[in-house]
Amino acid sequence: MKEILFIRNNIEKWRTMEGMIDNVKFEMPDQLADAYTELTADLAFAQTHYPRSRITIYLNKLASALHNEIYRNKREKWSRLLTFWTQEVPDVMWKERKLLLLSFIIFMVSVLIGVVSTLGDESFPRLILGDSYTDMTLENIAKGKPMGVYGMEEEGDMFIGITLNNIMVSFNVFVSGVLTSLMSVFLLFRNGIMVGCFDTFFYQHGILGESLLATMLHGTLELSAIIVAGAAGLAIGNGWLFPGTYSRLVSFQRGAKRGMKIVVGTVPIFIMAGFIEAFITRHTELNNFIRLGIILVSLAFVVYYFIYLPYKRNCHLENANRKTKD
Repeated sequence: MKEILFIRNNIEKWRTMEGMIDNVKFEMPDQLADAYTELTADLAFAQTHYPRSRITIYLNKLASALHNEIYRNKREKWSRLLTFWTQEVPDVMWKERKLLLLSFIIFMVSVLIGVVSTLGDESFPRLILGDSYTDMTLENIAKGKPMGVYGMEEEGDMFIGITLNNIMVSFNVFVSGVLTSLMSVFLLFRNGIMVGCFDTFFYQHGILGESLLATMLHGTLELSAIIVAGAAGLAIGNGWLFPGTYSRLVSFQRGAKRGMKIVVGTVPIFIMAGFIEAFITRHTELNNFIRLGIILVSLAFVVYYFIYLPYKRNCHLENANRKTKD
């Protein structure tokens, strides 16, 4: 390959790498490692075919600078624990923002189906929620304690059980993506129908307001994390179904890596949701404004962390890269 053609085919990539070095604090370690792998391959090619060219000197300096940044990141092991949730997860969410929107739409459509089905068929809650749960809830409603189910178990045991169950649900939604995105869609669909059926069941008994104030205390975080886990499952499934220019295996591995970061990022949220459900939801005597305040704070966190922060970080990076090119 002629040197001018080699430069023309790769110059934009190298400029992007220059931007990554100048704005390294906004980059994920995996991105730096991938960039370094590509850059060393280009350097080896240039050393072989254009050993005395200025482009070889340029690539050598660029590779050295990128190597230094990667080495510095390796020494900051403890900070990685922090940057994983403050940088890497938000950046992956930005890359998969379309899948997050798709996961949200699938979930909300299934909620609507659950609502319509329950309104149209009185036996539908028994089919979805089960006879034992339905009968128990009807008994609690008759006793004037519709949310009594949340006080039936000791707080600590309930916290551990609920948290582990929710984390397993999220990992199931993610791992099901291995069997194509359709399995993740199915699990999102099933959870959405349960939510729609549950809330409509309480609406039919005239206590929807109390139901929402109680269940959305923990449900705001819990359901949001399930939707996010759905995006992770779609990411791994789409990597397998739509490899693009990559081989199917490489595309699958890339999707799995992004999806795993997303689903691991939801673990602290499930822990907090489990804590609220075990220790706070049971206290239906709490002032409604306090409960509503907790719900709104939880919603604000979800919007900030999964939508605003990814947007803010990546828009800033794009602007910085644009200035670097100029």
